[in-house]
Amino acid sequence: MSRKKKPPAKKLRVLALVHPDLVPPATADPEELPGKPWKTEYDVVRTLEALGHEVQILGVGDELGGIRNALFDFKPHITFNLLEGFDDIVTFDHNVVAYLELLKMPYTGCNSRGLLLSRDKSLAKQLLSYHRVPGPDFAIFPRGRKVRHPKRLAFPLIVKSLTMDASIGISQASVVDDEEHLKERVRFIHESVGTDALVERYIEGRELYIGVIGNQQLATLPVWELLFNNMPEESRKIATERLKFSLTYQKKRGIVSEEAEDLPEGAAERIRDIAKRVYRTLKLSGFARIDLRLSEEGRVWVIEANPNPQLSRDEDFAQSARKAGLDYGDLIQRIVNLGIRWQPAQPG
Repeated sequence: MSRKKKPPAKKLRVLALVHPDLVPPATADPEELPGKPWKTEYDVVRTLEALGHEVQILGVGDELGGIRNALFDFKPHITFNLLEGFDDIVTFDHNVVAYLELLKMPYTGCNSRGLLLSRDKSLAKQLLSYHRVPGPDFAIFPRGRKVRHPKRLAFPLIVKSLTMDASIGISQASVVDDEEHLKERVRFIHESVGTDALVERYIEGRELYIGVIGNQQLATLPVWELLFNNMPEESRKIATERLKFSLTYQKKRGIVSEEAEDLPEGAAERIRDIAKRVYRTLKLSGFARIDLRLSEEGRVWVIEANPNPQLSRDEDFAQSARKAGLDYGDLIQRIVNLGIRWQPAQPG
């Protein structure tokens, strides 16, 4: 992705939708920002303002009326969607976007259909399998049903929540090698996380990500990798919940995210092609991150698609965009421009 000199962006009124607990302060000490739960919201809002846009922040919990009122009172040109759910239910985020579509209000990020398809991991995996996108074999274990190990699923397996993102419920114990531990971990997801369980074949290998930006015309960012530089030999190299949220643990275990190096010949091209196929198959728009594993044999496996990934300055999406020549302000402006151009009535 090459950097081109662009004319100054039109100054817009932007309504930023955030969780009520994540409304960012007007100012913050840069040294205290890392680890703050509202860091993404702060980075995005302050950058929009630095770009010259007028921003109004709206906390959205379990009521949609505030959005409608803000649209009539503030009259925004676009809504910047930073929500990851509605009423603290992550799978309801597509309903908020559908509401914006009914109001004919432009918004940033993924459309409601793409969010619905990708958030339903079972349906997403079935669609990707139908379109011959490589992914590990999987099975769904609903709550309230007896756990039976499908013989087609060979150990080791990894047990996850079917609906939760951000590695919620994932730990080193999530990778199981026998039926007893499989049942134990599925029961943990059912009882402690409170969702159905997704079980899939565990792929030993490298943890890779690739960002995709666009609506109809797609651009990919450099392939990114999560590196585990100081993990115990016996530990699985997976993105656990503790790894995602503990800066102390990240430093202790040497967890860093950077551009993938020394990929097998042709792997980067295959990854870019597969990422675009995933994006189009799941009807995504705006921007997304595709999570993959590269096996020790050099085979690429799609784990899942993440529309509207984290946008803070130091997350992997913004870092990979910067590596591609797109600084943070340019990235935020491009996302706004894509939202302005997106037409919900025209399938992406």
